[in-house]
Amino acid sequence: MPMSEPILAISGLDAHYGDFQALFGVSLTVEPGEVLAIIGANGAGKSTLMRSICGLIRNAPGAIRFRGEAIGGLRADQVAARGIALVPEGRLLFASLSVEENLIIGGQMGRPGPWSLARIYELFPILRERRRVPATELSGGQQQMVAIGRALMANPGLLLLDEISLGLAPVVIKAIYEALPGIVGGGMAAVIVEQDIARALSVSARVYCLQEGHVALAGNSGDVTREAIAAAYFGM
Repeated sequence: MPMSEPILAISGLDAHYGDFQALFGVSLTVEPGEVLAIIGANGAGKSTLMRSICGLIRNAPGAIRFRGEAIGGLRADQVAARGIALVPEGRLLFASLSVEENLIIGGQMGRPGPWSLARIYELFPILRERRRVPATELSGGQQQMVAIGRALMANPGLLLLDEISLGLAPVVIKAIYEALPGIVGGGMAAVIVEQDIARALSVSARVYCLQEGHVALAGNSGDVTREAIAAAYFGM
């Protein structure tokens, strides 16, 4: 889906944990309204990429541009204020707060947009029923819905979803992914890190495969072959 300007443009991104380098010259783009999939084996650098985008790892300012603005050197709160929201691996809900309180926290930036408590409850009706329950007393799938809802309450332009199906039952994963078309739209884009390659390809327009911190494969999700993915995954 060619556009005049990507919503996210990453160019030559390196990322480090102390002396250890986790990403090497990664470049990619995300278009407005696009779902982009990031795949790769454990340790390939997928979560490091997500952490870099949302400001949890500081980088060269110009290596990451969001809506044309260099954000690579910004703090996580500054990145969030500009319209990037992360659904982290493991959900990281506030155990002492109810479902509704967790959702309300997501909207504290006060960014204008279509997402509100009412719309989150429309998307995930079970959360309305359980809104007074401590969030960590929910099932894993319901907790994931809270984590997604909390991120949407920030009314982001870019939603980052890190391993949202990890540890969930297949029926729950199916329900969450069926909700994705109702989440992405109106110009909002999403980047999905996913271990389930078939699922990632089925919901995305394009896919990047990372291998040991490098981009090993990039292409349209409907065009990449199993053989190409296997070669990129394992560096064959």
